[in-house]
Amino acid sequence: MHAIGVDIGGTKIAAGVVDESGRIVAQTRRSTDPSDADSVDAGVVEAVRELAAEHEVGAIGLAAPGFVSSDQSTVLMCPNLPWRDHPLRDKVAGALGTDVPIVVENDANAAGWAEFRFGVGRDVHDMLLLTIGTGLGGALVVADRLVRGAYGVAAEVGHMRVVPDGHLCGCGLHGCWEQYASGRALVRAARTAAANLPEAASRMLELSDGPKIKGPAITQAAQEGDPLAISLLADLGRWIGEGSASVAALLDPALVVIGGGVADAGELLLEPARQGFLNALSARGFRPEARFAIASMGNDAGIVGAADLARQ
Repeated sequence: MHAIGVDIGGTKIAAGVVDESGRIVAQTRRSTDPSDADSVDAGVVEAVRELAAEHEVGAIGLAAPGFVSSDQSTVLMCPNLPWRDHPLRDKVAGALGTDVPIVVENDANAAGWAEFRFGVGRDVHDMLLLTIGTGLGGALVVADRLVRGAYGVAAEVGHMRVVPDGHLCGCGLHGCWEQYASGRALVRAARTAAANLPEAASRMLELSDGPKIKGPAITQAAQEGDPLAISLLADLGRWIGEGSASVAALLDPALVVIGGGVADAGELLLEPARQGFLNALSARGFRPEARFAIASMGNDAGIVGAADLARQ
């Protein structure tokens, strides 16, 4: 059975028709106004309607960037869109006039499910996905099941507190993991280093075309062999690994998958993450150790995962 998956972002919507092997057979995009909830809803409906006109589909999955209710119908809260207790499933179903099953899922959960079913996690039963972009998102699969929790908001691993009284997080707490293991954290550390050591940061500044160093410039400089950029990625990797060890103490995944823009750094990030994980792993030497891998589904993960979850 073909299904439609929709990946809803802050300024754009990507949608596709996905077959049972996880292959996208048709795709479309829409731009949206992130300040206007009706604009986002309309974009979702237009994208689904376009795809459904050309393909017979049996389910529709909507990947939303926020907390999703346990019945997979409502976006409880979205940090980058004006959705609060937003009945997304019913709004889309009503506008389409369809009785095809529609499922709403958190976007990181959708991406994690895609990696588990069709990507680097397809050979394991227990997996942690970390999406490392501006923030830190997560998805957990335990015993072949996506962990949603009692209220639909499980796997918000970025908001585990790792440093008491640490950096202020956008959630209102201090010391959350995403303040140390995210693209935002990497850029903050690079800009601080550049202010103190401008000569050492010269290549990153050059690639950023100005004093505000950007994440891709750090990765490129590190890939060119820049010592400071390599050190910054190593620090980020260490934080990723140490936090993953805390997750492992609770859920014991076989695999930790790293996705998001920072994952472009590859082994420059993975090797420090592995070492940080091992250094912080409880009972090391008396238990199997989780593997680390870069996500393989890329920007298609949200579409593929949402569509496949709608079929479950």
